[in-house]
Amino acid sequence: MTQTEKQKITDALRAYVGRYPSQNKAAASLNGVSAATVSAILKGNHDLISEDMWRNVDKQVRPQGAAGWRIVETTSFREIQTALSDAQDFGNVRWIVGDAGCGKSTGARYYAAENNEVFIILCDEDMRKSDFVREIARKVGLKTAGMRLREMLEGTTDYLMQLEAPLLIFDEGDKLNDNVFHYFINIYNRLEGRCGIAFLSTGYIERRLERGVACGKKGYAEIYSRIGRKYYELEPTNAVDVMAVCEANGLTGKKQISHVVEVAQESDFDMRVVRREIHRQKRIAAAKTASESQSNND
Repeated sequence: MTQTEKQKITDALRAYVGRYPSQNKAAASLNGVSAATVSAILKGNHDLISEDMWRNVDKQVRPQGAAGWRIVETTSFREIQTALSDAQDFGNVRWIVGDAGCGKSTGARYYAAENNEVFIILCDEDMRKSDFVREIARKVGLKTAGMRLREMLEGTTDYLMQLEAPLLIFDEGDKLNDNVFHYFINIYNRLEGRCGIAFLSTGYIERRLERGVACGKKGYAEIYSRIGRKYYELEPTNAVDVMAVCEANGLTGKKQISHVVEVAQESDFDMRVVRREIHRQKRIAAAKTASESQSNND
């Protein structure tokens, strides 16, 4: 990793720390990163920081990632920023629904990087209630070692209520199992009107909630009510968005861009596929240029 890359990560980490009331709280919110490591990076003491640690920090503090991927304001990206801003500013609950790969997570990370008191929790189907609450506590910078579930919940919600305009973002919220899903009601009841809450997921959640409400499953009617009985559905990514992403990330050849658009259409405009194909086309172009240069030298 070059010194330039390390400096970019250091600058991003400094900005990340600035969104927390203290450096220690910021460090506590990072996964696998100690307060001493954060301090060393910010002070420029880089000799003992491993490459793996640099990459770990980079992944958590830079929304575009270590590869320097440039974010483009696609249609869905702008809609995500609007929905999250509304949830944060007015303490609303939003369930944002979009196709897989449309850029929901990227949009959320960008919003968190640009706004204070925004905490993203990545959900998982294996989460238990204690895991769920502990992850929220970690993200807001609280230490929970030795705490019981209720103590963690009370400490976390009490802290969030002290903030000016906090926002919790639950990425891939549809993966939560029913026990954890239902436990969200406890969190909501404690934070109602004091903390914005946003869930990000695919449209699967609509069918799941509808079935749960129809079958009278515990908690489903309450959750449906708390999200306002509707979803914030993102506009699908289109060819114009893909072309803009190509150009912003250094792919300018018309044939190459057309090929990426074709691949995107075949994948229902999955931006992960688009990113890989842009990378592939750039590698092909670089190899061709190197081959032509070698031929000319011969």
